[in-house]
Amino acid sequence: MKAAPFAYVRPSSVAEAVTALAEHEGMARVLAGGQSLVPMLNMRLMRPTAVVDVNRIPGLDTVAIGPEGGSIGSLTRYSTLEASADIAAHLALLTTVTRHIGDRQVRNRGTIGGSLAQADPVGEMPLACLALGASVLVQSVSGTREVPVHELLLGPYWTSLEPDELIVEVRFPTAPSLFAFSEVTRRHNDFAVLAVAVTATRTGEGFTGVRLAASGVEATAILAEDASAVLEGTSLSDAEIAAAVEATVDVADPSDDVRASAEYRVHLLRVHVRRALERLRDGGDRV
Repeated sequence: MKAAPFAYVRPSSVAEAVTALAEHEGMARVLAGGQSLVPMLNMRLMRPTAVVDVNRIPGLDTVAIGPEGGSIGSLTRYSTLEASADIAAHLALLTTVTRHIGDRQVRNRGTIGGSLAQADPVGEMPLACLALGASVLVQSVSGTREVPVHELLLGPYWTSLEPDELIVEVRFPTAPSLFAFSEVTRRHNDFAVLAVAVTATRTGEGFTGVRLAASGVEATAILAEDASAVLEGTSLSDAEIAAAVEATVDVADPSDDVRASAEYRVHLLRVHVRRALERLRDGGDRV
């Protein structure tokens, strides 16, 4: 199939882009990498009155990451995230999850902002940003606001963005020193069945700043706050990990689909939360 007719807008600034979004009153869609939007247009699952192509807007692909965190422009490609030495040094979870996204062609086009705006419930990037405590800076004709990722993700392909808002930047606090990531797919780089990401810092008293997140078990990626609290300040003993596993399962509500049954996803969740936490205890993953 071919896309239904639409107006094509190519702004040269963020101000022009959000003005175009506002003018079309919720019927425009933003084109960044196009890895999700273009197939949906061609299958006529979306019929916008306009497509706003932001690829020519300068400054949306800037990476400024250091020991204290920093920001990544919304138009930054996955391949840039994957190759960045600064991100590998200070936000290594992002480097790792990027290598699980699609294939080389997808990573050369797909963007971090587009992934968060798409809000795929099994997307690796929303999961990683949630585990890292990230927020997004969004701009509209009314100004800018900062939205934590846990408030951005509302449901499958549904965010708290207003129709005239554009994600311009993803902001990260100082990242914990350790992370672990575990994902299940039916074949390499396929859509995930389930994924788990956990971050923490090891101190003399145990593990602190624990953030355990999972995707594929709810309508969005979820932050397992009770499980994270169970682990805070502990040594991640087998008993403490087992308690965290059950606390994670308690907040999961997976559904059946073509990739897996809800029952199988709960089984996978138990297995992969335990594996991720055991690896974290042993020193975490390496880039």
